[in-house]
This record gives sequence, structure tokens and C-alpha cells, in this order.
Amino acid sequence: MTATTHTTRNEDPESVPPERTEPPLFGRGLGWLYLIGGGIGFLAAFALSVEEYLSLLNPDYVTTCSINPVVSCGSVMESDQATAFGFPNPLIGVAAFAIVTTTGVAMLSGFRPPRWYWIGMQLGTIFGVGFVHWLIWQSLYDIHALCPYCMVVWVVTIAIFWYTTLHNLERKHVPVGPVRPLVLGAARVHTVLLLVWYLVIVGMILEAFWTYWSSLL
Repeated sequence: MTATTHTTRNEDPESVPPERTEPPLFGRGLGWLYLIGGGIGFLAAFALSVEEYLSLLNPDYVTTCSINPVVSCGSVMESDQATAFGFPNPLIGVAAFAIVTTTGVAMLSGFRPPRWYWIGMQLGTIFGVGFVHWLIWQSLYDIHALCPYCMVVWVVTIAIFWYTTLHNLERKHVPVGPVRPLVLGAARVHTVLLLVWYLVIVGMILEAFWTYWSSLL
């Protein structure tokens, strides 16, 4: 009877504890970031595309986001940097943020992207954040003007890159080797590090246009 009981327990699937896996640090939050951040970025890029189109139709058109000598979409759109690849930069944002938003919807619906997809997202966000920082530098020190829609794109692109990178490193989609403890440490203070990143950019904006800002006081 003892042997029979032992056999029954071995055959009972409920008696076997489920295999435990390490939960992701961000979980569904990344899906929400892609949905909301991607959606905001898409709207900003689309609005900027409309402004550029209206400017092409009417050379005298004053963009709705041209507020003062510093905050001026028109100055940015008239620069060579606005067509870095031979066509308006906002078109890149419209396409890229559409992919990000769609990915967010899919993830919240239960889709679990394979590793190759995450690597593609990583490469895309690296390009995006690099391009954004080049545009930040150009806006501050060459064009000498700020575009509100562009700044919205800066904010969401940095956040999407930051959390995509942390996710890929934490889930080992991208190998990190012996620096994994540093990655996990950064993930635990992810909000603080992201805030510092933003504050550095705010400081650069204040410094670049300090003469104008101080004249308003």
C-alpha cells in the first residue's frame, strides 16, 4: 500500500511544484511605456510634420509652436539639420513611434517578443537616442532655437531607450557578463538615473539660452 501511494503521488501533476522563474523588473510597465510614450511621440512627430507641410504650402505661414526668439519651431524647420537624411526628420519619428506603439499594444495583449525582436528594438532605440542627442546639440549650439514638439520627442525617446536597454540587459537578451550586478543596481534606481539624465539636458538648455532667460526676470 505504501508503494501504491508513492506511485500515485509521482503521477499526480499537482504534487510537482511549478518551476520558478525570475520575474522581470519592469513587467507590463514596459508595454505601457511603449503604448503611452510611443503614442505621445507619434503625435508630436505627426504635428511637426503637419507644421512643415503647411510651411511648404505657404512661405509666410507662422508655425503654432513659434512662441518667441528661443522657442521657435520655424527656426528649427528651416535649418539644414531638419532634413538630416534628405527628407524631413519628423517622418522618421512617425514611422518609429508607430512601431513602438504597436509593440506596446501587442505586449499588453499577451505578446512576448522573441530575442531577435528585442535586439531590433535595442538597435532602433540606440539610433533614436543618438540622433536625438545630436539634434539637442545642434538646437542649442548651432540653430540656437528650441522646438516644443521636438523636445517632447526628446523626452519620450530617452525614456524608451533607457527602459528598453535595462530590460534587455536584465533579461539577458544582450549579454553583459561580469557587469551584471551593475546592471541590476542601475535597474533598482532607474527613475533616479533617468531624472539625472533629464536634469543634465535642462541644465544645458538653461546655460545655452541664459542671456534670454535672464532678460525675462
